[in-house]
Amino acid sequence: MKQRLSWTNRILVGFTLFSMFFGAGNLIFPPFLGYLAGANLWPAAAGFILSAVCLPVLGVAAVALAGGLDKLAGRVHPGFSVFFTVLIYLAIGPCVAIPRTAGTAYEMAVLPFLGELAGKETQLIFSVLFFCVAVFFAMRPDKLTDRLGKVTGPSLMILIALLLAGCIFWPVGQSGPAAGGYAENPVSQGFVAGYQTMDAMAALNFGIVIALNIRTRGIKSDGALVRETIYSGLIAGGVLALVYCSLAYMGNMGGLELTGAENGVRVLTWVADSLYGRTGMILLAGIFFIACLNVCIGLLSCCSEYFAGFLPGISSRGWTVIFAVISLFISNAGLTGVLKISGPVIEAIYPVSIVLILLAFLNRRLEHFSLAYPCCVGFTAAASICLTLASYWEGAPAFIKTAALLPGAAAGLGWILPAALGCGAGCLCSGLRNRADIGSRRRGEE
Repeated sequence: MKQRLSWTNRILVGFTLFSMFFGAGNLIFPPFLGYLAGANLWPAAAGFILSAVCLPVLGVAAVALAGGLDKLAGRVHPGFSVFFTVLIYLAIGPCVAIPRTAGTAYEMAVLPFLGELAGKETQLIFSVLFFCVAVFFAMRPDKLTDRLGKVTGPSLMILIALLLAGCIFWPVGQSGPAAGGYAENPVSQGFVAGYQTMDAMAALNFGIVIALNIRTRGIKSDGALVRETIYSGLIAGGVLALVYCSLAYMGNMGGLELTGAENGVRVLTWVADSLYGRTGMILLAGIFFIACLNVCIGLLSCCSEYFAGFLPGISSRGWTVIFAVISLFISNAGLTGVLKISGPVIEAIYPVSIVLILLAFLNRRLEHFSLAYPCCVGFTAAASICLTLASYWEGAPAFIKTAALLPGAAAGLGWILPAALGCGAGCLCSGLRNRADIGSRRRGEE
């Protein structure tokens, strides 16, 4: 039985995972960070990598070590496992992320070149073609390494490298002074910016397809599968870090020349146009299109594989078509309305995802503290829901609005203290219960 992959295959699987992670949002955040960080570029980039790369890599490893997202969530409660797993797959699948890939690809890769032809009809035509291509690739999730790892992933890297090469050999500007929080606390500000990618939640989903691709290369034993999955996560993390630093460096070029940029799209557009003109805009369109397509293929594959096992009456290919049709409808008819509901839902469950990932690495220490998982997750969920309601609901009761006073709430990290308190409370209650059980046994023996 084969126990390890060759380094060539490891790199291919790692590139596949990178391609699944790296979507339009990942393109936008680093250039804007570089633009704002100015002279503090690299400390800010280090903070960004800490949250935008390390957390997803830990997520991949956590799911691999636990044997799947359902088993990891099952440490809280079997009912919670079903609810949370289904919610995660739907939230970053057909309800939000998949429709958004088509919408973003259209806006960034097609709309700028349409002129008077732009309209709902052209968006519908593009969306149909986009999802047809995505479904074609997603129908064979076991072949993603041959397609994303060998073709689209490297193609994306080459296009980004062309932009980077232009910035290195023909600098279009220079960095300016650090702005906002990047002037005083660049590392922590970069960490908060990286946290906004929310890729740790996606990491919980991708393990199912990555494991499938590793098995097709001859790895059968559970131990070897876990090891190779972790290797793929580390390789993907390394590539992500390299690309993030490159994009941040590009954005840093606009510190003095570009004024009033409000987001990373504006910064990237300026860089591409300043370097290559019309050709640069076509290059940028290609980058956005491939990035969105890769993520769409990966999410369709992961969601379909999970639901084919959860509801086996429909095959994986059947679920792929169903999710593509739902996503096509949402992306053209009601994406804005869906995002108003699903956006807060994702913000509320993301801290729970992070807590589960971190608890996975404390599992041996928590082996005799069975209440640590449910208490920690419960406290985190309660705080996160209150923080989300306080942000989106103007008429929220006073006791909910007080959640905004938690340390780190302004940066979206107000759940950290409740999570720590919940874990401590769970360990304390478990310890007291264990001591009571031991006392009962001794009295029974007497």
